Amino acid sequence: MMTIPTAMKLFLVVVLMFLGNGHRSEGVHTNVSGRPDVLNIGSILTVSSIVGKAAKVAIDAAVEDVNSNPAVLRGTKLKITTLDSNYSGFLGIVEAIQFMETETIAIIGPQSSVIAHVISHIANELKVPMLSYAGTDPTLSSLQYPFFVRTSPNDLFQMAAIAELVEYYEWREVIAIYIDDDFGRNGIAALADQLAARRCQISYKAPLTPDATISDIRDVLVEVALTESRILVVHTYPNKGLDVFSVAQYLGMMDNGFVWFATTWLTTILDSKTPLASELFNNIQGVITLRIHTPESQKKREFISKWTNLTEKESAHGPIGFNTFALYAYDTVWLLAHAIDAFLEKGGNLSFSFYSRLSEMGGGSLRLNSMNIFNGGNLLLHSILQVNMTGVTGLYGFTSDRNLIRPAFEVINVIGTGLRRVGYWSNYSGLSIVPPETLYEKPPNRSSSSQQLYSVVWPGQTTQKPRGWVFPHNGRQLKIGVPNRASFQEFVQEVPGTDMFKGYCIDVFTAALNLLPYGVPYKLMAYGDGRTNPSGTELVRLITAGVYDAAVGDIAITTNRTRMVDFTQPYIESGLVVVAPVRKSNSDPWAFLRPFTPQMWGVTAIFFLVVGAVVWILEHRMNDEFRGPPRKQVVTILWFSLSTLFFAHRENTVSTLGRVVLFFWLFVVLIINSSYTASLTSILTVQQLFSPIKGIESLVSSSDPIGYQLGSFARDYLIEELGIRESRLVPLNLPKDYVKALKDGPKNGGVAAVIDERAYIELFLSTQCEFSIIGQEFTKNGWGFAFPRDSPLALDMSTAILKLSESGELQRIHDKWLQRSACSSQSTTLVVDRLQLGSFSGLFFICGLACLLVLLVYFILLVRQFIRHYSEPESGSSGQSSRSERLRTFLSFVDEKEESVKARSKRRHLEGVSNLSIYEDTSVNGSKRSFTEMSSKRSVSFGDLA
Repeated sequence: MMTIPTAMKLFLVVVLMFLGNGHRSEGVHTNVSGRPDVLNIGSILTVSSIVGKAAKVAIDAAVEDVNSNPAVLRGTKLKITTLDSNYSGFLGIVEAIQFMETETIAIIGPQSSVIAHVISHIANELKVPMLSYAGTDPTLSSLQYPFFVRTSPNDLFQMAAIAELVEYYEWREVIAIYIDDDFGRNGIAALADQLAARRCQISYKAPLTPDATISDIRDVLVEVALTESRILVVHTYPNKGLDVFSVAQYLGMMDNGFVWFATTWLTTILDSKTPLASELFNNIQGVITLRIHTPESQKKREFISKWTNLTEKESAHGPIGFNTFALYAYDTVWLLAHAIDAFLEKGGNLSFSFYSRLSEMGGGSLRLNSMNIFNGGNLLLHSILQVNMTGVTGLYGFTSDRNLIRPAFEVINVIGTGLRRVGYWSNYSGLSIVPPETLYEKPPNRSSSSQQLYSVVWPGQTTQKPRGWVFPHNGRQLKIGVPNRASFQEFVQEVPGTDMFKGYCIDVFTAALNLLPYGVPYKLMAYGDGRTNPSGTELVRLITAGVYDAAVGDIAITTNRTRMVDFTQPYIESGLVVVAPVRKSNSDPWAFLRPFTPQMWGVTAIFFLVVGAVVWILEHRMNDEFRGPPRKQVVTILWFSLSTLFFAHRENTVSTLGRVVLFFWLFVVLIINSSYTASLTSILTVQQLFSPIKGIESLVSSSDPIGYQLGSFARDYLIEELGIRESRLVPLNLPKDYVKALKDGPKNGGVAAVIDERAYIELFLSTQCEFSIIGQEFTKNGWGFAFPRDSPLALDMSTAILKLSESGELQRIHDKWLQRSACSSQSTTLVVDRLQLGSFSGLFFICGLACLLVLLVYFILLVRQFIRHYSEPESGSSGQSSRSERLRTFLSFVDEKEESVKARSKRRHLEGVSNLSIYEDTSVNGSKRSFTEMSSKRSVSFGDLA
């Protein structure tokens, strides 16, 4: 605690500062080029801290390098004034006000996020940019603090890296140990957000006061040790962080099973204090920590190489170690120098004006007129945010939300007396084993297969990944409701005289719990009296009422229940089925007719006749085997059709169209033959069972009573979905009730069938061979574990159940509890339905269509042939008699053998040719005679003339 005299002294310092001879500068001295000779910049840091020592050296070196390079500010020099806040927020305020009296155009710092929160208000009012290389608090946002510029990676990205590490190793809960101030609280809040985005969480927060003693730390860690999670994240300052690990080592919390993550404070110590004392190294073995990643470059190597020379004059009180924040402090000065150059190039206003709002306060004896507003502050801030340069930390610039571009961290594992880099994290590509700068040219890849790290040595010197949790000593137990069943206790059963449960469902639940990456304390609580089966829907409703935190057992996943809770992945399939009495089918002398239904027999017989008739039509005019007297032709049709059933037809098909029809028909016969043979073989060789119930359809359409298991969702489903009257439903409690009701039947006060879930029925039928499942499942359900809505445990348990299934463990548990007896493996089968016409309708359709098309083609060809061989009747005959004669001629032509038609046509053709020759000869001779007579007449005429 600060003493009163000390507090008074500090108060007097502030008063004197305000009442002192503050003055306003009348302007700045400028050189020939119009630029000022000197510009004042301030620096607020904690000189005695590890970061402050290195930062001061880097800032001074950067100012010297800027001033010695005339190409940067072109004649203007920077004058740096450094003030020590000495870990005090109050002194930070005083120093900030002090800078405002000296026309300081920018402040480098403060180093502390806590101080930055306070003095950022002053910077906002007086418009003086503050560039902090170590104020990493994510809540120092540009909206609230527009003149605060963070020049190192935001802690938001550091927490994202830790969250991805937790997700990478498949843990779900972490414990946060942090310093209880703005820096610690806001960093952990960012971690909580990043974990939540990955469905993880902080299960316990352990804050430490900034002035916590070893005893205070011990008390906090003892509380931490009593919790279930063994994943711990330490976010504090360097001086407190090592104390935490020292106490953890003393309490045995650095042994097997623990996982420790430390933020960048640890690498800052390890980089600055090399070599570290062996005792301190022993306290941090196996710890995973982060270091801000800066790419290797020539500038970086040159700066590091001259570090020793830079620290010689500052190391009077001991060596000054190098750390990453020194690089960012160095680049911050260069960033400011480039911004000032751009600011001056744009004609920035370097004047200051009186803060008029202070005069409204009166101020009494305070000299508030010494506080001035920097008139060029907005333009300088804009110039800072527009800088893009390459510094000792690599590419340097800002994103639209004013964070540094390409934030990246190295993942460090503390081993022995050294550090081992096991990978990198970047906001661009996540976890990788190659430097992030090599991935920026490639498309971003955040797939799980691309996230890689080298192996880690965990606390306790083990390379096996810790489970990450233990069963806690003080954690709240989940109240899990378990149905206390009266029947089918192989699934779940309360052990008599205890509060323990056993059964298939319980074994699946405990096996899945063992695969979770964290501990789940729970207590199983019986629901039901054990004499009647409780309602699963009511058990689920009690979760929403807060009576239970979860429900485990034979709970079917239904639509109504999913509206109330979240279910896990089903661990067993169990839809509704119909079970009914069956009897052995008696031998039947007419068994050979049973494979086909009457409709099937009828259609098959019709097609035999139709195909025979079609083949006869196609073959009749050209095949002698299909000609003869009508009686013979009818016999031929019948014999040919039936003989194709055995592929024993003797008649040859000579026409192309007939062969096409026969091809399709023989294919149909082959399928029918094979199906008939298979079905008849099954009927005659396999023991058959018969039941008057054919399935759920026949059961719904009847008026017989139906049994269901008491407490099952089947009752609501039958009433609401299938429309069965409630008066037909009979609740049954025990398997012996099933047997009695089914044996009695509907005529003796029993039931025609029982509808229940397949899992129960399969167990029931393993000892009751006189009953059987009729038909197929008519619903598709499964059993799952129920949790409150949006419970992350439901998702994790689903993943665990899938792992059990993939490993075969789920099947082994099933076989342990639900192994069927010999009864259910007998070679019996329920009488199946006969082969229906619908199963072969496609074949018959194809065959019928082929017959129809072939007949159409045949008729077209026949008509064309008839027209070609028979001319039109004489025009003298009447129209009616001509059509009748034509039709008789066509029918005679159809019945006539094709060879006769062709022969007659050929004979007619030859006769026509002969007649034509005679006609031509007669014409030639007549012409000759006429010519002779004419010649004679002409001779006589000429004689007369002579």
